Amino acid sequence: MFADGRPVAEVLAELTAMHAGDEPGRGRPGVANTFDSGAASVEAVAVRAFELYLHVNGLYPTSFPSVATLEHQVVAAVGEMLHAPAGAAGSWTSGGTESCLLAAKAARDARPDLARPQIVFARSAHAAWAKAAKYFGLDPVIVDIDPIHLTADVAAIERAITDDTVLVVASAPSYGHGVVDTIPEIAAICARRGVRCHVDACIGGWVLPFAEQLGHAVPPWDFRVPGVDSISVDLHKYGYAPKGCSIVLYRTAALRRTQYFVASDWTGYPVVNSTMQSSKSGGLIAAAWAVLRHLGADGYRDLVTRTLAATTDLVEGVAEIAGLRVLGAPAASLVAVTTDGVDFFAFLDELERLGWAVQPQLSQPGIPPTIHLTMTATHGPHIPELLTALRSAVHAAGERDPLPTPEQLGAVAELTALADSEAGVTADALTELMFKTGLLTDGRLAPVHALLDHLPAHLREAALLAFFEGLNPPL
Repeated sequence: MFADGRPVAEVLAELTAMHAGDEPGRGRPGVANTFDSGAASVEAVAVRAFELYLHVNGLYPTSFPSVATLEHQVVAAVGEMLHAPAGAAGSWTSGGTESCLLAAKAARDARPDLARPQIVFARSAHAAWAKAAKYFGLDPVIVDIDPIHLTADVAAIERAITDDTVLVVASAPSYGHGVVDTIPEIAAICARRGVRCHVDACIGGWVLPFAEQLGHAVPPWDFRVPGVDSISVDLHKYGYAPKGCSIVLYRTAALRRTQYFVASDWTGYPVVNSTMQSSKSGGLIAAAWAVLRHLGADGYRDLVTRTLAATTDLVEGVAEIAGLRVLGAPAASLVAVTTDGVDFFAFLDELERLGWAVQPQLSQPGIPPTIHLTMTATHGPHIPELLTALRSAVHAAGERDPLPTPEQLGAVAELTALADSEAGVTADALTELMFKTGLLTDGRLAPVHALLDHLPAHLREAALLAFFEGLNPPL
């Protein structure tokens, strides 16, 4: 690949051709995984700012002092929107997962007296919290959610807290269903028990403040709630900054202190890291700063106005489609839709046939599978088209057999045998099985998700690992 250099035009043409197959497509915004302001000026200012800081390393704020200034100003701007008190402190991170990891690390390291600290979160909390538990040796205590409102079970959280609990997590909103947990109650319990409370607002934290300013009813969730100790907010989502830009904020600088890593007992330079990364792109923080400065509060209010209007149109439209329903009451811009009396995975398959690449969410105890729809300011004009597709897909699904087929269900037994074997579920074995059962013959993903939904969690995860290992095979 790198034996001979190529002209710039040829390299960019090759890259453009590869990118052509990525979502979204057909001239409309994607309904998952993409965040587009729709303003060319936002893209332009981000690209130019990134170029200016292309070779700047955020690891060295003494060499590049402007990076420290940019980070401080962005953190302060987010803190102001979240009503952070005087003395609050925060950091810029590479994304929501890193922000969550850091909040968990800070909570763990603040209690070195505990041999096996615990972290409590609901099943609706982002998977980043399970990742934090696994990475940092925390015992995860996962509580159920209300099957109607989809919010964390407050009583279950209170029962789960022990003397070993170092952190409790609440969502504003949850990724899967877009609902805000009852944070005042959860935070009050944490304050009473002397446990840190973190609000994961990664996906909604830059929508809810402006929604409140616009007069929308927003449940209490930020630093105005007593007992909330830290909050994470992603700017690469509804801040429309490039990937990846997130902020983690703490009520006091003392709470942030254990987030840091410091090392001087080696032959190199003294190392002080505020985040997981050492070297980090100065271009990303510059781009985030530039986008915030360019849009300003008025620009974000306009974007949120259009985003919430699109969300309302979608929710109201789904309510009129027989065979579909929205789970919970979306508090911002995330909508989870499931079927009612129609096989969900047949519906998903029909929706994919119509060219809509949606994000399926598998079932959990007491919670049906859903499609996850992320609305942005650019979706308004496309809601009628989306509703037509949803209506057509659920009608077609009602006329066909469910997924997976009986033949594909036979793969469950084979996967179980593979998992119990010495080799386990490998990428090659999984691929062979999927082709044999017709799961990958035409590139459709709905049958694959249907099969995964029928597997127990441990086997589902083994199959997912094998599949994604196959995307990046050994050299």
